[in-house]
Amino acid sequence: MLPVVAIVGRPNVGKSTLFNRILGQRKAIVEDFAGVTRDRNYAEVTRHDKPFLLIDTGGFEPASSDRLLTQMREQSQLAVEEADAIILLMDVREGLTPSDSEVAQLLRRVGKPVFFVANKVDGEKQETAVAEFYALGVDKVYSLSSAHGRGVGELIDDLLEILPNSEQPEIEGEIRMAVIGRPNVGKSSLVNRILGFERVVANPAAGTTRDSVDTPFDHDGQRIVLIDTAGIRRKGKVSQVLEKYSAIHALKAMDRAHVVLMVIDADEGVTDQDLSVAGYAYERGRALILVVNKWDLPEKDTHTMKRYMEEIRRRFKYLPFVPVFFVSALTGQRVDRIMPGVTKVFAEFNRKITTSELNSVLEEAVIRHPPPMAKGRRVKLYYATQTMVRPPTFTLFTNSPEAIHFSYERYLQNTLREAFGFEGVPIRLRFRGRDKK
Repeated sequence: MLPVVAIVGRPNVGKSTLFNRILGQRKAIVEDFAGVTRDRNYAEVTRHDKPFLLIDTGGFEPASSDRLLTQMREQSQLAVEEADAIILLMDVREGLTPSDSEVAQLLRRVGKPVFFVANKVDGEKQETAVAEFYALGVDKVYSLSSAHGRGVGELIDDLLEILPNSEQPEIEGEIRMAVIGRPNVGKSSLVNRILGFERVVANPAAGTTRDSVDTPFDHDGQRIVLIDTAGIRRKGKVSQVLEKYSAIHALKAMDRAHVVLMVIDADEGVTDQDLSVAGYAYERGRALILVVNKWDLPEKDTHTMKRYMEEIRRRFKYLPFVPVFFVSALTGQRVDRIMPGVTKVFAEFNRKITTSELNSVLEEAVIRHPPPMAKGRRVKLYYATQTMVRPPTFTLFTNSPEAIHFSYERYLQNTLREAFGFEGVPIRLRFRGRDKK
């Protein structure tokens, strides 16, 4: 499981700018007024060969009664619950505020490593002002400029020193399967139906399962470890904040899984969060199955499933290779098809193609559609070999790796799928110069 780092602090202290600086690209929205980052933003970051999940949060304003700031505070608190380390970002130009002091007191009670950071230190005058933040009673205050990168390297180095190891022990022949989805889509009911007994509390109220729970079981002689994820116990209606919290649960569960079951509510349809979390599964190279639950609820005619499938393919257009199951955990309809689907995509996840088979298919692909020209000469693909499984990864040797356009890479991926299948599994292509080892 990837360790988690949360950036928290008052609105407009530069959290999104620091997030982008650590990430190395502009991902979060950055504007010079408070309240722009209303939702948490998250991304996998790797520094010095050590990966971690970085969370950017909305502002943490402890004493505010403003509804937006209250929601931001809740989001930050939930991010802190999930984090292995916390960066408290403060603004040196505004000085130490009562809100900064209150947030620092809250974080001390969490019992997790906290890095106290004074941001917007762009010169000697601001550097001198950093001394004020030692009134928090901390041993070290990092001074940096997230906008210009000054001091960020030291913060990252010290952060990496305390993060736990992300490696997970593997058990030979075991399939780790994560069940993910927004609150109240029926994950717990589906888990119980798959297992055949009440393993987790299934409640129509959203968020009744607090944490991820692992359950090993046997399916036709195959050991499966089911990682069930759900939201959080809460009072009142489910808020957007808690749905974002469930997304972080899902990301952490996916880091431990081979196969991901993405559960979608048939009545509510596909949401932006569904797309975001499924996209993360793809980026992490996980095998993926879409499960449309509560299929007993929609009114149907002879074309209902076809229309729904077309909508899913349209929304998940980057995942045309992923199988889709329409089920009802309540009635048991088609649930028995899920586990055979899991074992099938897991086999594809581990599939190894011989070098001769691979090159035969690619030679035909190049004849049908030659690579593009680059700097006046034709790009050549010499040969290919499969270098990894989980997910299947292929290295292709060429005279010009940088000239391979993503559209041609997509063409080659589709060619491999037509020839070998790989249902439910991402395919990775790596292009290297022939003279490289």
